[in-house]
Amino acid sequence: MTTTVATRAAIAVAGLRKSFGDKVVLDGIDLTVAEGTIFALLGPNGAGKTTMVYILSTLIGADAGEIRVAGHDLASEPDSIRAAIGVTGQFSAVDNLLTGEENLLLMADLHHLGRQRRRARTAAQLEPVELADVARKPASTYSGGMRRRLDLAMTLTGDPRVIFLDEPTTGLDPRARRMMWEIIRGLAADGVTIFLTTQYLDEADQLAGRIAVLDHGRIVAEGTAEELKRRIPGGHIQLQFAGPAELASAAQVLGAATRDEEALTLQVPTDGNLRSLRKVLDQLDGARIEADGLSIHTPDLDDVFFALTGGPAPQKEAQP
Repeated sequence: MTTTVATRAAIAVAGLRKSFGDKVVLDGIDLTVAEGTIFALLGPNGAGKTTMVYILSTLIGADAGEIRVAGHDLASEPDSIRAAIGVTGQFSAVDNLLTGEENLLLMADLHHLGRQRRRARTAAQLEPVELADVARKPASTYSGGMRRRLDLAMTLTGDPRVIFLDEPTTGLDPRARRMMWEIIRGLAADGVTIFLTTQYLDEADQLAGRIAVLDHGRIVAEGTAEELKRRIPGGHIQLQFAGPAELASAAQVLGAATRDEEALTLQVPTDGNLRSLRKVLDQLDGARIEADGLSIHTPDLDDVFFALTGGPAPQKEAQP
């Protein structure tokens, strides 16, 4: 990326720096997020993910860098950015003393919606997040997943073009997490840009069109989930054969492969692209060897995270 920030991107950053005292938290960040996409920022605890969200959403200032959000310059047009974005953080903004409906009405008042419009807007927001049936119950009676969905509905009151979701599903059970995923996908389908930080690698894998990995204040890798996985060694094609003779013949043809006599399988190293798969199949076909089964195994985002940051991956999602 050049040092000139593109104006047509939903979020565009060049040379972003931020320090707290002697600690450098963000050290020359460059990134671009296209409109209507879901972008995930991964990184170890303390890597600077939340600081990035705070800066992009105008909550704290940057020490240096050129930043545009929703087409507006952060340094000279912070109010325009605030009018165009929504933020849902790790801690809910829901007022427990109010009902779900009252929380939404309060948010509508803060956005200066007229009385008739705020009622219509509130009613329309409850259905997509599946809270219409409990709209008049106190928020204190809501489950964690219900509170997160209400929090997101409150964020949507101002029709934001860009939404920052800072670990929005932390602590939710698998069903509630998947419900949030569907809401997030629906927002992106409607043209809203989502900037997501998450501690769940499978969440980034499921949702994000592009992923960046932040470590020690720098972006150490960026790309699609598949592109990041292909950067890490360990991918292989596993071939299953009917008997020892076929296995032995295939091993002789393919050369650099790991042979399992008991399972009658060969593991052939690959970077996961179609070219390497086609090459293996052509070699077998040329030698008139048939495989009974074939599967492709690539590193997952846990492997990517460990390789790029030198530390264990964040918490994985519990399985239902």
